[in-house]
Amino acid sequence: MKTKLLISFGVVALIIAWSVWQYRSHRYDQVAELPPLVNGTSTAYFAGGCFWCTESDFEKLTGVSETISGYAGGRTTDPTYEKVSSHTTGHIETVEVRYDPNIVTYQTLVEYFFSHVDPTDPNGQFVDQGDSYVSAAFYTSPEEKTKIEDELKRLEKSGAYSKPLVTRVIPFEKFYPAEEYHQDYSKKNPTRYQYYRGGSGRDQSLENICEKRLTQNVPCLTSKK
Repeated sequence: MKTKLLISFGVVALIIAWSVWQYRSHRYDQVAELPPLVNGTSTAYFAGGCFWCTESDFEKLTGVSETISGYAGGRTTDPTYEKVSSHTTGHIETVEVRYDPNIVTYQTLVEYFFSHVDPTDPNGQFVDQGDSYVSAAFYTSPEEKTKIEDELKRLEKSGAYSKPLVTRVIPFEKFYPAEEYHQDYSKKNPTRYQYYRGGSGRDQSLENICEKRLTQNVPCLTSKK
């Protein structure tokens, strides 16, 4: 009898512990703990649909030291994932890319970004649709704006895309880091991330886009999944 009780208590304790872990690891209200910006590090801001994917892709680029998921471009202050997902704030899921300009140039970041999005979709990216998922490049200087616009013109003229390019070019104002749950999601939840990414159609779509680009001699700066 005592053995059965002990087993029962043990099972209950495991269930409680599992529930607490689930709550803590999947809560959306925990403020992200971000590392300070290191001297000599530059920042750039890109929106490519789901920020889990954009963050993961940029992390694989040599010269990028840190990527942070967040929100930018909207009308409200202190946006949350819940509010942004309601598509009422004007904010876009955005990634802050921290990089060493001595290793990778802003121009390369722009080219890399356009190799990882569908710039012809005005309503979102891949399976994620809605104004919080559209593709956008935020510029912090006239020079950055010129580089983004020049790349868009180059891609337009290449004939690699059958539809107009609609990626937004937006002046940067403020970046709001997303909740801790979303930071490094692909590393903290690799199985769930791969399941999501595989089911989103993102990689297959990008592969098809890249093949079309290559036929027009427009290279793709691709990353491994």
